[in-house]
Amino acid sequence: MQKKPISIVLFLICLLNFSCDSNAVYDVYKSVPNQWNKDTIANFSIEAPDTTNSYNLFVNVRNTNDYKFNNLFLIVELNYPNGKALRDTLEYRMAKPNGELLGSGFSDIKENKLWYKGFDEPFIFNEEGEYQVNIQHAMRENGSVEGVNNLEGITDIGFRVENALK
Repeated sequence: MQKKPISIVLFLICLLNFSCDSNAVYDVYKSVPNQWNKDTIANFSIEAPDTTNSYNLFVNVRNTNDYKFNNLFLIVELNYPNGKALRDTLEYRMAKPNGELLGSGFSDIKENKLWYKGFDEPFIFNEEGEYQVNIQHAMRENGSVEGVNNLEGITDIGFRVENALK
């Protein structure tokens, strides 16, 4: 009988070791209450890890089956400590042609890790200080000039910085 508690403890220790993510430098999520309003901006503050190493930057999105689009348009703004700002309108594929949602997860919540910077050339935090990242959606219905006011099915927006693999 004494061996059962020890085997459970060893299993939990192994599980914790394998689930740790040593590659992440920054990984923060902001919850979206019920619907993501087009004027609501998810803000993230990141202290520059260093000014010499390369990093990969990602936008993370958690969504449910209530998300009815096959893509996602985001406006992502990266503000440098010196005041420089980069603003990008990005499109991400969120579903297969048959409507099946992309992303990882076994439940009705899917998690998508979407490239922002670092995929084509290394991203370097070349200034010391605090960087600000602002993310908002820019979705529209087909044929509509007005944007979608309240986007359904998005539960969380995140931003992630990883050490670039060398």
